[in-house]
Amino acid sequence: MNSVLLSISLMIAMCLLRLPVPVALIAGAIVGGLHSGLDIHESIGAINDNLSEGAQVGMTYVMIGAFAVALARSGLLDMLADKMSGAVSRGVKSSSLKWGLFSIFILASIMSQNAVPVHIAFIPVMIPPLLTVFNHLKIDRRAVACIIACSISVSYLLLPTGFGAIYLFEILLPNINSSGADYGLVVQAGQVPKAMFLPVMGIVAGMLVAVFITYRKPREYDDEITNKMVFRSEATKLKFKELMFVIAAVAVALICQIEFDSLLLGAMIGFVLLSFSGIFTWQQQDDVFTEGMRMMVQIAVIITIASGFAGVLNATGEIPSLVEATKALIGDNKAVGALLMLLVGLFITIGFGDSFASVPILAPIYVPLALSLGFSPAATIALLGASAALGDAGSPASTISLGVTSGLNADGQHDHIRDSVIPTFCHANFGMVLFAWIAALVL
Repeated sequence: MNSVLLSISLMIAMCLLRLPVPVALIAGAIVGGLHSGLDIHESIGAINDNLSEGAQVGMTYVMIGAFAVALARSGLLDMLADKMSGAVSRGVKSSSLKWGLFSIFILASIMSQNAVPVHIAFIPVMIPPLLTVFNHLKIDRRAVACIIACSISVSYLLLPTGFGAIYLFEILLPNINSSGADYGLVVQAGQVPKAMFLPVMGIVAGMLVAVFITYRKPREYDDEITNKMVFRSEATKLKFKELMFVIAAVAVALICQIEFDSLLLGAMIGFVLLSFSGIFTWQQQDDVFTEGMRMMVQIAVIITIASGFAGVLNATGEIPSLVEATKALIGDNKAVGALLMLLVGLFITIGFGDSFASVPILAPIYVPLALSLGFSPAATIALLGASAALGDAGSPASTISLGVTSGLNADGQHDHIRDSVIPTFCHANFGMVLFAWIAALVL
């Protein structure tokens, strides 16, 4: 059996058995290395030699987590929830309020990945106070789950700032170039968002289907349960000085992303500015930072170890033989090859629920395979970028689906699997598979 195939199969099997993802990655890497003829020291060495690339991204994630928690402490999202609840009590037209809420969720989701990179931290802060509003408007929470999950996915897969800059330029781009170096492939940064446009439109299409077709009908929830379970404090009114610090922190984070190509630096300076704002005391800094680190550390660790896993796959020397065997199985049928790559990517990402960590695992196989089948550089980008992202929205272990559930299930009336995972999986992924498949054939 091919060692690369053995490593990936074992890793997926262990993830599906709900073993911790880092354990699955390390075990799969070592078994694959030993099977290829490497000894235990060489296998571990291959892991260690490739950790640095993932560690750089992981450090950025940890700092973003601290920045996100600090921003959440500002009370801005609580103020928004209070305004929306007040609109209900004032008798604002239900349809206007419903579409206004949906628009706010889309905007907040986009900003959480790009302009104000707080990832999923806004969901458990923003959504619970609005559940009584949802009940009054009879909004199907599955529609909200799809809106937030799809909007987050679209943001980091297409827009080149914040998490989008990490995914497109710090993970996808270098992995494509390193895996395609032996084939003469050199991709420029500007090509990546363009190649991802059509696959991302599949997610947009899925979100529209969820809102206007699948979950458009009213759905009843128990107001009494919501009122008992959700405790909403009065929104804190920010002082002028605190508001200025918050605006400055957000502006600095955005400027550093664009000017210095460093989200890490921007998040760090933003955190320091918020520390001086008075939003939380100087003595609470460690607690805020630790809370943010705890929120992001799982993703950071997985990304770091995934780079080591990819290093072992390369060290086995069996990627070319796997590519040739796969090409022989597919033949010259590019349509079948593209569809198989997308479905396999979906399967892998579902296993451990993180598209950022999927790229270094898939790239050593997908890039040579796509080029050997005659796909263009743009089609190769679309195939790898989409294959790694498929399953992120809709995996039971995904931070996106977990974040959505943490907000919508604050009163115990939103099931993680039935109401978050299945709806977001179907609407985000089916459309992306179709549109990415078309992109691979036309680009």
